[in-house]
Amino acid sequence: MTDQPWGRVEEDGTVYVRTADGERIVGSWQAGSPDEALSFYQRRFEGLVVETSLLEKRLKAGGVDPESAMASIGRMRAQVADAAAVGDLEGLARRLDAMVALVDERREAVVEERKAAKAEALAAREAIAIEAEALSTSTAWKASGDRFRVLLDEWKAAPRVDRAPEQQLWKRFSTARTSFDRSRRAHFAALDAERGSAKEVKATLVQQAEALAESSEWVETSRRYRDLMTQWKVAGRAGKGDDDVLWNRFKAAQDGFFSRRNAQAAQQDEEDRANLVVKEQLADQAESLLPITALDSAKAALRDISRRWEAAGHVPREDRPRIEGRLKKVEDAVRQAEQDQWRRSDPAAKARAQSAVDQLEAAIVKLEVKLAKAESAESTKAADDARESIAARREWLAQAQAALDEFSR
Repeated sequence: MTDQPWGRVEEDGTVYVRTADGERIVGSWQAGSPDEALSFYQRRFEGLVVETSLLEKRLKAGGVDPESAMASIGRMRAQVADAAAVGDLEGLARRLDAMVALVDERREAVVEERKAAKAEALAAREAIAIEAEALSTSTAWKASGDRFRVLLDEWKAAPRVDRAPEQQLWKRFSTARTSFDRSRRAHFAALDAERGSAKEVKATLVQQAEALAESSEWVETSRRYRDLMTQWKVAGRAGKGDDDVLWNRFKAAQDGFFSRRNAQAAQQDEEDRANLVVKEQLADQAESLLPITALDSAKAALRDISRRWEAAGHVPREDRPRIEGRLKKVEDAVRQAEQDQWRRSDPAAKARAQSAVDQLEAAIVKLEVKLAKAESAESTKAADDARESIAARREWLAQAQAALDEFSR
């Protein structure tokens, strides 16, 4: 008989395992020696130990569902209880019993994890609802619409939570999305109406612009085109396609008119430059009359120059002040000469000048008499006053005499 701490083999080949309840037959060995029999059944026990250790590791690592773990422990217990193996089966059973405590701990952990996961999932869905409510009043239609689609996908992908809070949050999310969609539809409906109105207004402006395209009323039509452009800018946008078509028609009409106006202006500029040459020559002739010595002949020459000046036509705008100034200088000189001649020939004015001279001469004679009396009386102050008065009146007399002499020229 071969004997070991956990089992033995009888001479007839019967193999026993020792337990607390006594020995139990686990098999019969006829293929070799008793030592080989014990080794065989000990290897079976070692296999059970390996399986038990693996299950133990998995439980400690937390990677096994508690219910699945309990089922695995139950199967291992059944295998150990009836195992055809030699070894410390009772110690192995105690290890399995200890695993039940690990499973209980894991079960509690799983409950907490599920609570945390539900809370996290609930928070995620609430965050989606809160963001949706914040977006519900947005007018950034494209960006917010795109974001609502992303939020809907996030809602669908989020872990499920209890039915009641999930339905409440869904109602908040759905209400916010509906409110945004309603506002967006109303906005674009109003925009479509505005675009329709803008299209009608711009179509009318195009018709007016095209009606003016062949006008030759350059100043008035230019002003009308400016007015039409101002109305175009405030009319708003039609639909992009319509707006482009209408604008192309409007611009073609406007460009056509201004091209014709510019061509006419270029031709007019050429004519104005030729007119400037003529007026430069006329200005030279007019300036040759200065200074005015023979008024009548100067006036006749200036009338002829003025007639030809008007007939010459317009000159370039930038040269107009200069060339007009040259002629005006001569005209002012002739006008001044006329005024001077009239003043010299005015009898009433000459009589007034003569009267002033006569009065001053008479006053001086009186003052000289007064001076002589003051000197005879040796009245110094009276004499001084008389001298001052005489000096002042002689100065006035010189001025009055000069004015009177003007009538003799």
